[in-house]
Amino acid sequence: MTTVVAPRWVRPSVAVLLLGTAALYLINVAISGWGNDFYAMAVQAGTWDWKAWFFGSLDPGNVVTVDKPPLSLWVMGLSGRVFGFSSWSMLVPDALAGVASVGLLYLAVRRLSGPVAGLLAGALLALTPVAALMFRFNNPDAFLVLLLVLGGYFLVRALENAGTKWLLLAGVAIGFGFLDKMLQAFLVLPAFVLAYAVAAPTSWGRRVWQLLAAAGAVVVSAGWWVLAVALWPVSDRPYISGSTNNSVLELAFGYNGLGRIFGQSHGGDARPKLPEFSGAGHGFGGQAGLTRLFTEQFGGEASWLLPAALLGLVAGLWFTRPAPRIDRTRAALLLWGAWTVISALVFSYMSGIIHPYYTVALAPGIAATVAISATELWRGRAYFAPRAVLAVMLAATVAWSFVLLSRTPNWQPWVRYTVLVLGVLGVVGLLIGTARRAVAVLALVAAMLGMASFAVATASTAHTGGSPASGPPSQHKGRSSFGGPQQSNVELNRLLETTTTKWAAAETGAMQAAGLALNSGKPVLAVGGFSGSDPAPTLAQFQQYVANGEIHYFVVGARNGRFGPGGPGGPGGPGGRGGDRGTSAAITTWVEQHFRSTTFGGATVYDLTQK
Repeated sequence: MTTVVAPRWVRPSVAVLLLGTAALYLINVAISGWGNDFYAMAVQAGTWDWKAWFFGSLDPGNVVTVDKPPLSLWVMGLSGRVFGFSSWSMLVPDALAGVASVGLLYLAVRRLSGPVAGLLAGALLALTPVAALMFRFNNPDAFLVLLLVLGGYFLVRALENAGTKWLLLAGVAIGFGFLDKMLQAFLVLPAFVLAYAVAAPTSWGRRVWQLLAAAGAVVVSAGWWVLAVALWPVSDRPYISGSTNNSVLELAFGYNGLGRIFGQSHGGDARPKLPEFSGAGHGFGGQAGLTRLFTEQFGGEASWLLPAALLGLVAGLWFTRPAPRIDRTRAALLLWGAWTVISALVFSYMSGIIHPYYTVALAPGIAATVAISATELWRGRAYFAPRAVLAVMLAATVAWSFVLLSRTPNWQPWVRYTVLVLGVLGVVGLLIGTARRAVAVLALVAAMLGMASFAVATASTAHTGGSPASGPPSQHKGRSSFGGPQQSNVELNRLLETTTTKWAAAETGAMQAAGLALNSGKPVLAVGGFSGSDPAPTLAQFQQYVANGEIHYFVVGARNGRFGPGGPGGPGGPGGRGGDRGTSAAITTWVEQHFRSTTFGGATVYDLTQK
């Protein structure tokens, strides 16, 4: 392959892109405190105990895990061990994952479509509001996106010369993505297979066996940890939260797999489908359907450029019909366009639990598809109808941005009107075809200003709980937040700080227990895992812990957590006290019958060392 010397402006431009992304994601990154307490509790446990780190346990005593694989916890936990556990040490790795994702997307797009398209793709990803949200938060999604984009980069390298090594590395990246967020990592696999099967410059037979080898790489890189957990003695490891039989595979294909697609409550036992929250609720996805990604819950997250991406994809595939099979532009559009379409359809029609921030996995596909198609249209290659299609893409983007911005009418109204005016000028300029540089600047500013303003507002706002949302604070007012912040129970925290037992306290449900652990700096046992529904510990195990003097207090109604009444783990919420809590209910009843209670800061506390 002939080496092409990049123009002098490329390296400084890349530096500006990466430094700007780093500033957006890293400045005041600790503003969100512990972010999602649930994952922060597991990170904290991993800084105390290596087994807890390996399994993703919620406590250093290794009773129960989080309901996801632990890859993101591994990175954040190592950071906490090196720099000390804090909000900063926990969230900086996520921000750096964002910078790396932007850099890798630039590299991937540049290789097939040139540096202009690469820079544009990187900038669009960096300025997507949901990216500015999740790359400053401690949910697993930041590292999922990093691994997916890494896989896309390796796939592009494989497409250049049918390199088996690069294709295997793409499989490894997706396999490790499974160790971050299970089957969601596999949503890009059809796009990878399609692009390579169509455009790899080698024979059909070789493409087939290479893809089979890459599938093996996915299985091995995802399966080693699953196998380790399966072979580890059950009595010596934590319970796999969310599963019905203490199995990682059941968790992957049940609660975190088919349960997400077809609807299923949190694991621990067989349960009916969770109720679907519609209307303004931000916690779950509302009504499934083709328009879901454009609703008030989802629209402001990642859909700003989705209409343009779909238009650019259709135009690009139509006009590259006469091109050879291995055409680079079509290969790139197949990869990133199929990534976008397939992921968008799955998110649109999922009837199980889906949060708006899941759409961060769409952001790289949308950014790359828009950048590639827009760049090719601007170049005016022979098989494109350049200006007219580009003008339609810009008009769709401006119109949709105006609608999204109008959903927060009192927040910076000048932004939407500026977008509208610049957009009109840009569309006219594209159709007239004069003043190319001025038109290019107008078009870029019009297309990016709305979502960029939302991204900046997102990065400057604190986000907590289980369902953070992007945009200015007014965007979330009146919505049913999945885990809003609560005041720390200072009196209760001081009580736990005086303990010397293995667990300072136990509390039903991880979100309640997480607040106790994080604010007191002491190990807390989360009875029943995430929502209190997991059979861990059993009543007999809990009684043995108490007999051994390993738990000092049992807490009911702590106000340290991020969930209030009606949220998961709260009264009447999914998996909460209004549901079937099984083992955790039996433990609570046993404690109430055998120990005396006192009150600390509104919480009911049982001293398990004194009957």
